[in-house]
Amino acid sequence: MDQTSIPVPAHAGPVSQTGRHTTLDVLRGFALLGILLMNIVGFGLHFSAYDNPTAAGGSTGWNLGAWVSMHILAEGKMRALFSLMFGAGVILMTSRMEARGGVNSADIYYRRNLWLLLLGILHAYLLWPGDILYPYALCSLVLYPFRQMSPKRLLIIAGVLVALTAGGNVGLAFKTRSTIEQAQQALADERHGKALTDEQTAAKEDWEKLRKEYMPTKAELEKDAKAWRGGFLSSLKARAALVGTLHSLPFYHPWNWDIWSMMIAGMAFLKLGILTGERSYSFYAWTAVIGYAIGLPVNSVTAWLRVESGFDIVTRFVTGATYDIGRLSIALAHLSVIMLVCKAGWFKPLMSMLAATGQMALTSYVVQSVICSTLFCGYGFGLYGRLERIELYLIVAGIWVFQMIASPLWLRHYQFGPLEWGWRALTYWNRPPFRRVPAMPEAAAESMA
Repeated sequence: MDQTSIPVPAHAGPVSQTGRHTTLDVLRGFALLGILLMNIVGFGLHFSAYDNPTAAGGSTGWNLGAWVSMHILAEGKMRALFSLMFGAGVILMTSRMEARGGVNSADIYYRRNLWLLLLGILHAYLLWPGDILYPYALCSLVLYPFRQMSPKRLLIIAGVLVALTAGGNVGLAFKTRSTIEQAQQALADERHGKALTDEQTAAKEDWEKLRKEYMPTKAELEKDAKAWRGGFLSSLKARAALVGTLHSLPFYHPWNWDIWSMMIAGMAFLKLGILTGERSYSFYAWTAVIGYAIGLPVNSVTAWLRVESGFDIVTRFVTGATYDIGRLSIALAHLSVIMLVCKAGWFKPLMSMLAATGQMALTSYVVQSVICSTLFCGYGFGLYGRLERIELYLIVAGIWVFQMIASPLWLRHYQFGPLEWGWRALTYWNRPPFRRVPAMPEAAAESMA
């Protein structure tokens, strides 16, 4: 698939409904709903519950089963799919404008992503500290020069970034284990009245910070819950502390390599026709089989090791060395299954609802945050820390049902989600049509003709 096969509008502006790729909308909707499976934990429980269910939310029975299932099938996988879709969007947007000619695609591209950057900052501080819009917008600022590269080169670059990220995870595992060993020795020396070296003092401080993040005490959990269950200002202060840590990460942090690798891969996958369902049934079937054959065993083993260790912090980082193998293989398998379903025309009502949700993904993403922050923060229902993990997923199911019903109903009357419309208006410096124009009856059309 080359860029000339992508529909081109008659002028620079938001893509029309006829120019959309339904498979991309379905994938985006699937990934968006799947992301809530992980985000709900951060909304309703202490952040340590992501990797350590013994900290909060329950670690036995159904709660443990929920953690294991998410670890194997969802954690990191949905974010990978969403990043692939973002990268594909870079190609779609710029290629349409450049194929038309006479349009400064760089001006529109950077304006679009700088507005997204601002929205991400507001979303992070006001609603959800785990916001992904800000890092996506930040990472997108370096993607523009890659848009005209061949799929082969893009995949090589993405592969190198994945390898670097995986290597970083391995290095982090060894570094964490060394830090913990040094901190334990420092504590032992301190108990025996020995003076600590500067290196031991630093290791002890690093360990204490890590312990608070991964293994909070009961008193720390209660203090955290009190902050989130307080009023608006109390929640804002708690949220700002987390956001400040995340937004202060350097631009070259491995977290960004993770995002870049998937975005660049998404650019290649679009050019190769993988994301638009243009490959053969056998291609998607074999990709799904191989992906699950690799990812399910890898993720199952790491889940088992963590459970058997009692969610030991060293085991958590050591098993993180295989994170990218398990994450990417399952993500590609999920993608391939969705493509097979779309190509075969199965579950059309469900696919239509997913496509509508994906078409207004920005609005849907922020609406999830509005609902969850209202449910869990003190200025709403104050449910933070009060529900078990499995109960959180009942809320997820309710939000899914709401969004898959509300999105198609909204798009019957409007061409865009409200945030999508505003984003497009700011990007193109014009006001695109918002409401849908009712179809003219055939007899009336013939009369006018």
